[in-house]
Amino acid sequence: MCIRSSIVEGIRATAPILVGVVPFGMIYGVVAVSEGLDRLPAILMSSLVFAGASQIAAAELWGQGAPFAIVVATGLVINLRFLMYSASLAPHMTGLSTWQRWVGSYLLTDQAYAVSVIRFQDHTELHRFGFYFGSSIVLWTTWQASSALGVIVGLQVPASWGLEFSVPLMFLALLVPTLRTSTPVLVAVVSGVAAVVLHGLPMHLGLMTAAAIGLFVGAVRERAA
Repeated sequence: MCIRSSIVEGIRATAPILVGVVPFGMIYGVVAVSEGLDRLPAILMSSLVFAGASQIAAAELWGQGAPFAIVVATGLVINLRFLMYSASLAPHMTGLSTWQRWVGSYLLTDQAYAVSVIRFQDHTELHRFGFYFGSSIVLWTTWQASSALGVIVGLQVPASWGLEFSVPLMFLALLVPTLRTSTPVLVAVVSGVAAVVLHGLPMHLGLMTAAAIGLFVGAVRERAA
């Protein structure tokens, strides 16, 4: 499949997820404004950082008067999961040019990773980078627009809308298609339980620790099989 067709296929595969991305982006915008960030810096953060969870955490810490170093360190810790994502994608992305690697790294998100890895397992005819780019660029565009909308409307969004409820639903929609065999199911259960137990760790370290525990359990299970 040519790169243009693969880009279109990536956009199509990701389109259903955008229903969850829009409220997620709006949540960030509302949080940023409520924590006292000016509109322009809040909007620019979506372009420079492009990572929803770390953007929300950074906005909250900034509003609480945390030192800049703590804000940056927290964002880095939350985004450590992208190291695992990129390592997982690397075998599918051989032969890329330097600019493709830089663009691919910048556009990496939970959603683009999940959609791409699932599709790469079943469709070997795809142009891998083309599909990934199509998935990523539609997510990027939607995130920029929805987060800017959240910044603009700010606190005018009623709490009764329950926008935050869409976020876990979106990630569940990404998770379920990967649970095809016993090992992913075991990893999901162990990681989920660990994330709940370790939720109180500072700087969102519970998330990374839970992910590491899940990966360890999965590796042991695969080696024993």
